[in-house]
Amino acid sequence: MSTTEEIDVGATRLPADVTVPDDPRGVVVFAHGSGSSRRSPRNRQVAAALHDARYATVLLDLLSAEEAAEDSRTGHLRFDIGLLAERLTAAVDWWVTTHGTDLPVFTFGASTGAAAALVTAADRPGTVAGVVSRGGRPDLAGDALARVQAPTLLVVGGADPQVLELNRRAASRMRAPVELAVVPGAGHLFAEPGALAEVVRLTVAALDARTAQT
Repeated sequence: MSTTEEIDVGATRLPADVTVPDDPRGVVVFAHGSGSSRRSPRNRQVAAALHDARYATVLLDLLSAEEAAEDSRTGHLRFDIGLLAERLTAAVDWWVTTHGTDLPVFTFGASTGAAAALVTAADRPGTVAGVVSRGGRPDLAGDALARVQAPTLLVVGGADPQVLELNRRAASRMRAPVELAVVPGAGHLFAEPGALAEVVRLTVAALDARTAQT
């Protein structure tokens, strides 16, 4: 079942596309990356594969239409990790309030959204069961890295050396179980043949392992 919801995030409301397959095993709340939205084609491809694996998904816009227009001109809101994390956390809280706590909750972030996913995990240690970062900037989570308790998967393209190094540094600051998975030959957007499919495989395996423990 798929619906479009409106989630209260402080003074504004943001649209979210929510899909719940039959007999779901968990729910994944997505944080899109720089200059993107809930319509990110890569996140939607990952989400579709997660539905096949019986995971519900929540894909939301982290910025309002007005904020997105402003950000397209200035580029500053996409790096406001505090704002993005606050809104992602509101979406996680919305899920728990609306659907209860029966399903483990995971956060999935791409690019700057990965930092928001980690901050949310740090701020909701009793709720977020795991974190996945795709080509992310976990380093932007700053001091929150040391507070994350949820097992974390960092997926980086082998042909994305700067982001790979930033992920290695971020992983070294984390106390939670963390795995750094490198997709050989993949660039920052995982546009190469088979690259995004490997991201999906790694993500589903990580979620399945964590779900079996909860």
